[in-house]
Amino acid sequence: QDFNRLRALCLSQGLLFEDATFPAHFSSIGPNLLPEDKLRRIQWKRPTELQRNPFLIIDGASRFDIMQGEIGDCWMLAALGSLTLQKQFLENVLPKDQGFQDDYAGIFHFRFWQYGDWVDVVIDDRLPFLNGRYLSVHPRTSNEFWPSLLEKAYAKLRGSYQNLHGGYLSDALVDLTGGVQVQFSLKDPPSDLEEILKAAAQSRCLMGCSTSGHLRNIELRNGIVQGHAYTVTGAVKIRYKNGWKHIIRIWNPWGHGEWKGPWSDDSPQWQHVEPQYREAYLRNKDDGEFWMSCKNFQEQFSWLYVCNSTP
Repeated sequence: QDFNRLRALCLSQGLLFEDATFPAHFSSIGPNLLPEDKLRRIQWKRPTELQRNPFLIIDGASRFDIMQGEIGDCWMLAALGSLTLQKQFLENVLPKDQGFQDDYAGIFHFRFWQYGDWVDVVIDDRLPFLNGRYLSVHPRTSNEFWPSLLEKAYAKLRGSYQNLHGGYLSDALVDLTGGVQVQFSLKDPPSDLEEILKAAAQSRCLMGCSTSGHLRNIELRNGIVQGHAYTVTGAVKIRYKNGWKHIIRIWNPWGHGEWKGPWSDDSPQWQHVEPQYREAYLRNKDDGEFWMSCKNFQEQFSWLYVCNSTP
């Protein structure tokens, strides 16, 4: 589908785009994501019906714009969270020639890497709702819609929303960058894991990690969710007491739910860090992001994924 041609056609006819190839119909949700009675209750709404003044992006795209909905696509959202930290990759996936202000015709497009090519995926902006709640990613800022629309385009690429329910973080990292990815088992980690993390953070790699667990989305007492994917958003060596400590920053695509152990937001460790570093690194909010030590990271997570544009 040619985005520019379709948008020009809709604008000339004064119509809002309706995508026949991924319709506002339960076939786009998939047959097994929800029980049949719920599937039949799905309603599709455009952002312009939900908000008086919707935007695609407000103040740049950030991981904190993302809050996972009912679909189990943490693997894709963890990769997306990482993408927002690398603007050069993000602009590839999220073309700037669209929005709700100029030339709005209910049509958007996003780009994904598939088998050696960037593929342009066109969608309409009708989003699925169940009982008045977003089935998809819901915007943290009520009128910012890039995460929900990008998720819809990825669902279309994969065939349905149901096909996003469970997947591999490593696949999503490649689909969003066209890069090369490598995975490290944290059960048998490389001896220089701390240096690998620091080097990957400095060379602007996208990073994610996952916990093991056959039961998905079980939250442990320590705040870590089993069978879940997270974004690694930073790795630093910080002065602590009389020495140095490697700590890692991690973000949960739920947009809330954090680690409660050492180096978490309220932990006593931060009292032994110089004020300027505490100020630079600690963001004490329930936004899903937290710090932990390298040792705890290895104990709590099972895989680390690193993706870069070159080997």
